[in-house]
Amino acid sequence: MPEPVPQDLKAPEPEHCPGPQSEDAGKGDACTGCANKEICESLPKGPDPDIPLINERLKDIKHKILVLSGKGGVGKSTFTSMLSWALAADEDVEVGAMDLDICGPSLPRMLGAQGETVHSSNSGWTPVYVADNLGMMSIGFMLPDEDSAIIWRGAKKNGLIKQFLKDVDWGHLDYLVVDTPPGTSDEHISVNSFLKGSGIDGALIVTTPQEVALLDVRKEIDFCRKAGIRVLGIVENMSGFVCPGCHGESQIFKATTGGGEALSKELGVPFLGSVPLDPRIGRACDNGESFLDLYPDSPATTAILDVVDKLLEAVDAE
Repeated sequence: MPEPVPQDLKAPEPEHCPGPQSEDAGKGDACTGCANKEICESLPKGPDPDIPLINERLKDIKHKILVLSGKGGVGKSTFTSMLSWALAADEDVEVGAMDLDICGPSLPRMLGAQGETVHSSNSGWTPVYVADNLGMMSIGFMLPDEDSAIIWRGAKKNGLIKQFLKDVDWGHLDYLVVDTPPGTSDEHISVNSFLKGSGIDGALIVTTPQEVALLDVRKEIDFCRKAGIRVLGIVENMSGFVCPGCHGESQIFKATTGGGEALSKELGVPFLGSVPLDPRIGRACDNGESFLDLYPDSPATTAILDVVDKLLEAVDAE
């Protein structure tokens, strides 16, 4: 597997950096004394020549959904895995899952593909298939071992994201679900710019009920609006605890300000529903199994499938 080799900068970009791809790269006031000045001056300027290649590669993908969260630890990757399993439950639907959490790739374990490798062919990189109609791509497949740290600056991360879009032979897909890291930084800006030409259906935003998580969701929604990404809706994860034995429910992360539903009304975005915490979800993800198939009677399964139905309605209503 060849390692992506994007142009790597020597130092972090200074404040007011015009950007390595800008016409003013290496020439602006912020470039004076910057260690990257010569590198930026040598980079090609103007429109990215890879964008037409990405558009051609992704032309047979009907729907592209970003899964975002402002804060880590809200269960975004967990929900991405369950969304992927739910979509692939229909054997006539082709699904792809792209893991863009480059520093913390967890989808290979959650989807039961740990230890697999990516193969190259004349048509590009082949996704790892965890079911006949569910393929995935992650940097986790390229690491020498699962404990290896990814210590990359933004330019190298952006190069890998571009290769996942340009060089992976996704073929025909009904849905491509893109799991992103927390925040609103390099990976989010890159995937939005690379996908803009081929079209993004929108973003699903995952939160938990407490205000400390909702604070960052506000920033995530602001990012989507500034970037021109449609917000398909908010899902409130870990909304109460469901006892697997008695099915009784109790609140763990109490919504002090009304939770995700109140935030949705405040910001004028759809609220897709609340998913309670079932301890068996963590076990299923650790084992790379579908929680929805293992525990169809769980209130969490019912809630997840309701959210997926509303999400697909929002996608189709575009």
